[in-house]
Amino acid sequence: MLRNRRRRRPAAWARPARRQPSRPTVRVLLQTTAEQGGASNSSATARRAGHAGTLDPLASGCLPVALGEATKTVPFVMDGRKLYRFTVRWGEERDTDDAEGRITETGDARPSPEAIRALLPAFTGTIEQVPPRFSAIKVAGERAYDLARDGEVVELKARPVEINRLELVETPDPDHTVLVAECGKGTYVRALARDLGRALGCFGHVSALRRVAVGPFGEETMILLEDLEAVCHRAAAGEASLADALMPVETALDDIPALAIGRADAARLQRGQAVLLRGRDAPIFHGPVYVTVEGQLLALAEVDRGEIVPKRVFNLAGLTGRAGVKKG
Repeated sequence: MLRNRRRRRPAAWARPARRQPSRPTVRVLLQTTAEQGGASNSSATARRAGHAGTLDPLASGCLPVALGEATKTVPFVMDGRKLYRFTVRWGEERDTDDAEGRITETGDARPSPEAIRALLPAFTGTIEQVPPRFSAIKVAGERAYDLARDGEVVELKARPVEINRLELVETPDPDHTVLVAECGKGTYVRALARDLGRALGCFGHVSALRRVAVGPFGEETMILLEDLEAVCHRAAAGEASLADALMPVETALDDIPALAIGRADAARLQRGQAVLLRGRDAPIFHGPVYVTVEGQLLALAEVDRGEIVPKRVFNLAGLTGRAGVKKG
């Protein structure tokens, strides 16, 4: 059984696993859900593992994890939109911009729901945002959070970020407001809460943060870490298959076109050679595609001047995912 597992290396996107408090690891390639208090580390029987974006210690939610050949698709997930649900605590600004930091400013004013809604359009679209001092941004070769922890004054430059949607969900009490934000790569929700508080004249920080979705991975396919570990134990005992917890590699590529080719052209791509798009029905476009042969994922490629130029070639001979996105 163990020898067989070594031969069949997983290659897939796992269903998302949830991080529970004091549960620091994600065991397999999953779109995982992390619960508040855990970490974003991962380990697996595959030779390679990667994830599509770390979570703050305060945060919970979706942590997509890739194993084996699926790691080649991580950049596409990293570039996808992310959906967050978060709570802003008004009246306090903190040095970390979340509840774990030291209070640096306080205010007695509390914003009304109407005032908050009126402000949100100013924070939608492409905006300039200064990252939190406690962030992974590098300053002179060092992480900003390391410098901030050492007591150094960290001055980070504003940079453009994309916020596609920002909505008020509820105001359960005068001190707290729940919002949802759909945003692009590099956006800090902590900085968004800080800037909203400053603009409203009352200060604010994130008191709760959940990542609801990353690209094509959402809550409907998440899996709790303990459930994932249970699948691993059952698989080791021959009572289940790890493939039941994995999603196909193609799941990460929903946003780019698929292109089917024949076996002869597939052989050329596998050797790293470009393939000419021929025939009157050949697609006319430019940009990234994922290439299949007989329904099997073969490569990530770029279509340029009528040629398919391979960028990443897959070897999916091992264990692949069969878990799908639940409907309804």
